[in-house]
Amino acid sequence: MDLIQIQPVNYQQEKIVINTIRTLVFQQEQGVAPELEFDGQDETATHLLAYLNDKPVGTLRIRQLQPEIVKIERLAVLKPARGQGIGKKLMISALTLVQKNPQIKQVTLNAQDYIKKLYETLGFEQIGDRFDEAGIPHVKMIKQLPHS
Repeated sequence: MDLIQIQPVNYQQEKIVINTIRTLVFQQEQGVAPELEFDGQDETATHLLAYLNDKPVGTLRIRQLQPEIVKIERLAVLKPARGQGIGKKLMISALTLVQKNPQIKQVTLNAQDYIKKLYETLGFEQIGDRFDEAGIPHVKMIKQLPHS
């Protein structure tokens, strides 16, 4: 059985690994321009890495927009590791991490249209109409966090 682990990581220490995964998924597979993918926001974001049998295969970042709102972005899983629930596990880990901060009341994200059902299973709701981001159809989604 494959072992999947999700860990928060230091961006500076794991920059090459994170950027390699995102380059393969977003630039090579989806044709996203490097200047759109690498937007200068990584240094201040929280990053998670997914490992499959101790090999890094997925990543995402969490960025603070306002004291009570965070945005989850750049969810990427390498093609050979897809279909095993790694993206969902990354999201669950990110939401668990976010919920540890009682100040955060809302999580937002821009979901690629084809994957929005994953986010709906995690309690996100679509807000507004479809739009293009980097030439790819997206929808804005939000999740209100329970007040403790």
